[in-house]
Amino acid sequence: MEDEVVKHTKKIYKTWFNKEFSVWHKISEFLVEILIIFFAVSISIWFHNRSEHAHEQAEVKAFLMGLRSDLNDDISEMQNDKISLMEQGKIFSYITSLKIKEPPSKDTLNKYRHALFVTTSLNPNDGRFEGFKSSGKIGTIENKELQNDIMDLYQEEIVSLHASTNGYNSWKINFLNYVIENQKRLTDSTSNFKELIKDDKVYDFSTVLSHPTEVLARYDTCIQLMQKIIGKIDQEYK
Repeated sequence: MEDEVVKHTKKIYKTWFNKEFSVWHKISEFLVEILIIFFAVSISIWFHNRSEHAHEQAEVKAFLMGLRSDLNDDISEMQNDKISLMEQGKIFSYITSLKIKEPPSKDTLNKYRHALFVTTSLNPNDGRFEGFKSSGKIGTIENKELQNDIMDLYQEEIVSLHASTNGYNSWKINFLNYVIENQKRLTDSTSNFKELIKDDKVYDFSTVLSHPTEVLARYDTCIQLMQKIIGKIDQEYK
């Protein structure tokens, strides 16, 4: 391309300073060569931009297809998290439902023992998103609704989910610490755990922990938005 521009520029120079040509001939030749240069440069820029755009959209497709896989994995994890949270809510609801002198069921405590002592939190597969965003390429997603949904998911909804989860888990950790500090071994095979469950402090913790409602609602919001994003990606690349 540069060679063509140089060639036509030289031709303009030679024509302009050629004494054999009239002024009007020089002007006409000058205008023709300028138009040729302008047209050639415009075509070159158009092809370059088209090539850049194709490369850019190939990167977008690779990102979105990878993101689709990440979101499917996250949805699977979140469905399991919801089951865990609902089990936690059940065992703590059971504790608060016990009458003052009613002993807790050994079978129920054994069935939900894991739910009593586990904490649940989403660990999203967000490395791909963070890398694409930090490289300044999020704006290259041409479907602006899809672009906005992705940003909303990672910068608003998942942040809100983590805030709710952290609040719930802080109560759970306080409960766990209290149990650890106050549980005592009675014999080689028994402890005061069943009695500890009836403690007023445990009741207070259980009252809060029996309602993971807000966290579950945040999970549902994220899952619905993830499914919406996956649907839009499928529409883009049928």
